[in-house]
Amino acid sequence: MSLSVKGEEVEAVVRKLLRNDGYKLKNPNRVHGETGADVIAEKDGYRVEIECIGFQDAPPMRSKQFYEVFFRAISRLKTADECVIALPKRFGDGMEQRAKHYGKAWKRIGKAFPKLKIWLIDAEQGSCDAHPWSYWPKKEHRTM
Repeated sequence: MSLSVKGEEVEAVVRKLLRNDGYKLKNPNRVHGETGADVIAEKDGYRVEIECIGFQDAPPMRSKQFYEVFFRAISRLKTADECVIALPKRFGDGMEQRAKHYGKAWKRIGKAFPKLKIWLIDAEQGSCDAHPWSYWPKKEHRTM
């Protein structure tokens, strides 16, 4: 299976954007198999820990990686002021559907983890669209 966007590409953009925003990067690029946050950055005593993943061509693998990165990210709440899941921007196409599928559970996660963010990374443009977890679903749908 090939990756449409590699996690390393996402991480490289995240590191560059953080440096450009005045953050100090506290850890070097990790090698495959190393534990710990992918990126740790600090600015004015505020610590952000970021977990990055790529975009798999196979939908089941994308879901598996998304759930894994979620649990890795919230485990960083022990040491971080803010936890971030950095994903290729293509994940944004399915976030609304994912949030609606989980409904109340998705909203409860957002309330339980207000410092959990999702960054959609455009590796080609080198940009980031940052949102709180609770950004999705964007529209409320009532069911009868």
